[in-house]
Amino acid sequence: MAVTQESLTKLPSMSAGGAGPPVVNCVAYSDRGRRIGDITVEAISEVLKRQDSFVWLGLHEPGDDLLCKIQEEFGLHDLAIEDARNAHQRPKIEVYDDVLFIVVHTAQFVEGTVRFGETHIFLGKRFLVTVRHGSSLPYAPARVRCEQNPDLLSLGPSFGLYAVLDYIVDNFFPIVQCFEGELKELERSIFEERFDKGTIERLYHLKRELMTLRLSVTPMQDMLNQLVRFYQGMIHDESRVYFRDVFDHALRISEATTALGEMISAALQVNLSMVSVGQNEVVKRLAGWAGILAIPTTVGSIYGMNFEHMPELSGTYSYFVVLAVTAMISTFIYWRLKKAGWL
Repeated sequence: MAVTQESLTKLPSMSAGGAGPPVVNCVAYSDRGRRIGDITVEAISEVLKRQDSFVWLGLHEPGDDLLCKIQEEFGLHDLAIEDARNAHQRPKIEVYDDVLFIVVHTAQFVEGTVRFGETHIFLGKRFLVTVRHGSSLPYAPARVRCEQNPDLLSLGPSFGLYAVLDYIVDNFFPIVQCFEGELKELERSIFEERFDKGTIERLYHLKRELMTLRLSVTPMQDMLNQLVRFYQGMIHDESRVYFRDVFDHALRISEATTALGEMISAALQVNLSMVSVGQNEVVKRLAGWAGILAIPTTVGSIYGMNFEHMPELSGTYSYFVVLAVTAMISTFIYWRLKKAGWL
């Protein structure tokens, strides 16, 4: 059955980072990779009856009613819809009949901090559905890229899946670069001997965000490897080389996050070591002065005792001799400690 012109309706698009409609876009494409036009959700089943077209649907935090409608139009499994309804899923690939259900984690900068989200993807032979939850940039650039290459989009929904995954992974690079820049800014504070609570807190938060990013990227390597090797009939053979390219990008991100994590751990240890060294220097100085002051303190304590018979007290120069001896011993101790680097 042909798609009538009345079923083609323009749907509003969603700006990055802002609130928008749950249906971001719903577009029908011909098997030659050409855009037929925007369609309503109700018209999806009519388009799928044609053998020379497929549908690419983008959703953002849809409600239960819309998900039920999507399930009806595409014939999706109940368990997959349940996962798509609830965020906080682990990254994974599951197969329900002839539909791939993929969960990936996303990340983006929002007001100077990294916010993480999820994208749930349904891939069929003639449709691609993306469901975004939380912080996630719209996939309009990925769609535009595909539409500019109709020869590649003619490979079907699997090429659209590649474009979406490539867009997600490429968005990790600026975040990693930002982490590297922040770590360089902290290097000056790291090598100071005084304890800086702010530096330690920034390093800890940086390490925590980096760990979350690593947990988002690492599972994607296994998922992309599966897409390269398996799922015959769902993934076009000619599109597998593109998934291999995304796998290489994910591997680079994973290696970069691992290296940064090790550098941050080393930075924390170095900072704590420098603080410890500084504290040891203070303790050495205090111990040195305590040793010097121990001599006059001891002499004063001895002659402060109330004994009747202390022979040296009767001498004419006893007071000056005691002062001189005390000063000489204290000076000698000071010289030895100064030479040893304690003062």
